[in-house]
Amino acid sequence: MAAPSGAASCEDFAEFQELLRVMRTIDDRIVHELNTTIPTASFVGKVDPGQTCKELYESLMDAHTKRERIIKNCISQTSAVVKTLKEKREKAPEDAALLKQLRKEQTKLKLMQSELNVEEVVNDRSWKVFNERCRIHYKPPKSQ
Repeated sequence: MAAPSGAASCEDFAEFQELLRVMRTIDDRIVHELNTTIPTASFVGKVDPGQTCKELYESLMDAHTKRERIIKNCISQTSAVVKTLKEKREKAPEDAALLKQLRKEQTKLKLMQSELNVEEVVNDRSWKVFNERCRIHYKPPKSQ
């Protein structure tokens, strides 16, 4: 379940979304991961559920941190582009091509900002499932 390194391109929103989709694989498959790694009562002696939950916790934390960093970085980059375009627009209010580019970048910025909300929902769902299955096997540090 290795995620990409996270060299995000913020220029193309479709590419940005695809990167996030791939990076969310761990969250999409958390139920399957827990079902296959956390033993039922009959298999308790064969697997260490505490260690398995700890490793899954660390993987989730890492994935969530990387995705949040990528999203915020792209929001910051796109915000800077929008700011620059607004400044250019003030100097050339009649430039239709500039207005079109500004609107396009503003739309992209709003879509990227909405990805933060999506990220919050995805993370909440993953932590809920993790806590339901791992709470008796592993107690994460109080930073979550």
